[in-house]
Amino acid sequence: MHAFDFHAPVLVEEVMRYLLGGDGLYLDGTAGGGGHAEALLKRCPGCRVLAVDRDPEALKAARERLAGFKDRVAFARMSFRDAPSHPRLRGEGLAGALLDLGVSSHQLDRRRRGFTFRRGAALDMRMDQESHGSAAEFLAGASRGELHRALRAGDAPRPGALAGRILQRRAARPTRTSDDLVAVLESVLGRRATHAEKARLFQALRMRVNDETAALEAGLPAIRDALRPGGALVVISYHSVEDRCVKRAFRDWSDPSRGLPRRLPVRDAELAPLGCVLTGRPVTAGAAEAEANPRARPARLRAWRRAA
Repeated sequence: MHAFDFHAPVLVEEVMRYLLGGDGLYLDGTAGGGGHAEALLKRCPGCRVLAVDRDPEALKAARERLAGFKDRVAFARMSFRDAPSHPRLRGEGLAGALLDLGVSSHQLDRRRRGFTFRRGAALDMRMDQESHGSAAEFLAGASRGELHRALRAGDAPRPGALAGRILQRRAARPTRTSDDLVAVLESVLGRRATHAEKARLFQALRMRVNDETAALEAGLPAIRDALRPGGALVVISYHSVEDRCVKRAFRDWSDPSRGLPRRLPVRDAELAPLGCVLTGRPVTAGAAEAEANPRARPARLRAWRRAA
C-alpha cells in the first residue's frame, strides 16, 4: 500500500480556504492518508498538525506521506472525540480543526475490511480491527430493539422489517458476509436492492459498529472548546445523518437563544454567540472534481469559526 493510494482527499481548496487562519497547531481528526494535512503543511510553514485516526493502516499511510515534515507533525491513534485531551494540546489552543467523516477509499476497496457490499466480503466494518465487536458479531447478538434503533438511526431502508428478518435468519444461520446481508435486504424489499439501498444499510451498520454518531456528538463540542479565539472547525460529511448533526451544532453555537422560551430571564451576556457559521449552505465538489473522484460527489463541507 502506497500512502498516495490510500485515499484521495476531497475539497482540498475549500478546506484550506475556511481552515487556515495563521500559524499554530491544527487538528486533523480523521487523518486518513494524510492528504489534507499535507496541503496544510505545504501552504503554511508556521503550522503544525496533530494527525489523529483510529485506523492503524491510515496512520501508517499518513506517516509515510508526511515524513518530510518531521517535527511539524505528530500522530495519535485515537478517536477524534478524545483528541482534545492529547498532551500536545495542553496549554495551546487549536488554530483550526478538520474532520473528514465517513469511510476512506482504502477501507472500501479492501474486501477484508468488510465495509463493502461487494460479493464475498466478511462483515467486519471496524475502523480499528483490533477493537471488539465486528458487524457480524453485532448482528449475531443484538436484540430486535437494538437492531431497529441502529438501522433507523443510520437511515437504512425499512428498519423495522429488516430487524425482524435478521432475527429470523440468524435462528437458522448466521449473517457473516455481504452476500448474507444483501439477501436479507432483498427478502424484505421483495426485489433486487438498488445500489443506494444497499449503501444505506451498510452505512447504518458501520455507524453502529464504530459508534460514529455518539463520537460526532461528543467530539464537536470538545473540539470547539479546544479552539483558540478565531479558530475554525471544518467538517466534511457524506450523508444526511452526519450533516444534520453538524448543521444543528453550528447553528446552536451561533445562536444560543434558539429553543429558549420567550421572556426567559437570561442576561444578554449569557446569550452571546460562541462563534459564527462560515458556510450558509454546505459546500460541495465542483464538476471537475466530482468527475475525477466520484467519491467526492456526496461530500458536504460546513465550517464554523470561534468568536475572537
